[in-house]
Amino acid sequence: MPFADSGNVNGNRVYQPLKRRAENEFLHATVKHSNHTTYTFEALQESAKYFLDRVKIRPKIGIICGSGMGSLADSLEEKQCFPYNEIPHFPESTVEGHQGQMVFGYLQGVPIMCMQGRFHYYEGYPLWKCAMPVRVMKLVGVTHLIATNAAGGLNPTYKVGDIMMVKDHVNMMGFAGNNPLQGPNDDRFGPRFPPMNKAYNVELLKMGEEIAEEMGITGIMHKGVYTCLGGPNFETVAELKMLRMIGVDAVGMSTVHEVITARHCDLTVFAFSLITNQCVTDYETHEQANHEEVINVGKTRQPLLQEFVYRMVLRLRDMLLETQ
Repeated sequence: MPFADSGNVNGNRVYQPLKRRAENEFLHATVKHSNHTTYTFEALQESAKYFLDRVKIRPKIGIICGSGMGSLADSLEEKQCFPYNEIPHFPESTVEGHQGQMVFGYLQGVPIMCMQGRFHYYEGYPLWKCAMPVRVMKLVGVTHLIATNAAGGLNPTYKVGDIMMVKDHVNMMGFAGNNPLQGPNDDRFGPRFPPMNKAYNVELLKMGEEIAEEMGITGIMHKGVYTCLGGPNFETVAELKMLRMIGVDAVGMSTVHEVITARHCDLTVFAFSLITNQCVTDYETHEQANHEEVINVGKTRQPLLQEFVYRMVLRLRDMLLETQ
């Protein structure tokens, strides 16, 4: 224990312990942000009302644009754009390739609500905050979510530029106790213990397969298992080998917590990954994953991805009309 010199007493030098900050104030100040306080239902209603007061359309379909795929939002007609920093309670996206705004407009004549840029755990946001726009979409009136992402291909048959429709996920961060649904549950969003065995809608997966056949891209289209890791570093060889052993086909840093939140509030989900790099599973290789490659592959595949999403949206519109 450190001591302070307090001078001489009866000819002897006397030392007294230094006063420590009460209850380790420094530690409390450092980890203060970890206190779990999610957005209330009322706060997210304010975010939804911000949009509802400013747009006339009422979309049933929401889209989340992944890295390098922001052109999906750019292709909307009669756009209304809302930067995240102007929306009540919204965080800000800080990643290159994520423009950081909510866009309303028409895609092939279909009303759409589109996130042009998402939020990631590695940016310093807790998972519940990363996924909060999904709940705002629900409160605006969205019933179906299309989530896109850029991912590393772990399945050895996948090539850069391929597309993987997500049939299931492995919630690695959830294994460590990190889940967007942690904390008190609000039944107005959904149940305390939502099932995830049908997180990705089977009917929409079949629809995606049919569209791939129509477009003549079945050779680059796959169905597989996705996992989200915390990032921002890319994975080690040992980590990737472990993930492959448990059945993972593609690895990214998003989507899973958004899908969990979407299913919790009863949104129907379709998701796909653009394979932007091949995962390095060999210690002898000189290749290294990098974000520039992710962005560049996204840009080269933009026309194909847009056409794929256009057709999905039109099919969804027809399906929604049939159920009315």
